Amino acid sequence: MAGRESGRIKDSIQKRILDDDSRKRRQKKALDALEQDNFHEDPHADLVMSKKVPKFQEDNKNSTRKRKTRSAEYFKLRFRKNFIQLVEEDLNYNSSSPNYTTAQVPQSCYPERHFCTVCGFPSTYTCIPCGARYCSVKCLGTHLDTRCLKWTA
Repeated sequence: MAGRESGRIKDSIQKRILDDDSRKRRQKKALDALEQDNFHEDPHADLVMSKKVPKFQEDNKNSTRKRKTRSAEYFKLRFRKNFIQLVEEDLNYNSSSPNYTTAQVPQSCYPERHFCTVCGFPSTYTCIPCGARYCSVKCLGTHLDTRCLKWTA
């Protein structure tokens, strides 16, 4: 009987391993892609339910129409602001005090914490080809199937 080989060992020989500069470029590209995803307006913000909803039960007693009153909650949802508008408003309101864009903190005295790129739990392992963090074999499998070297520079 011939010796058995691990599928991961065969696959790891074929994969590229990135250097630190390539990993940083890849990470910056991934963050830029996420920022672009977050920069759009909510496409469903102005959706209104149809005014002509069919009535299946007829009441002959209440044939007079009642005028609908709109609550404060309706106006909160209708005229809500997106994140960019809130940041700009904060800048214009009081530029002398700390705000979202000027807030700063000193360097932490604790070591950097690492989180799994798949599930967000604390991670102790690093992907060899791309340097991403993962916490378990299940997350490694998900990472290799869907994320590993996706944004290679």
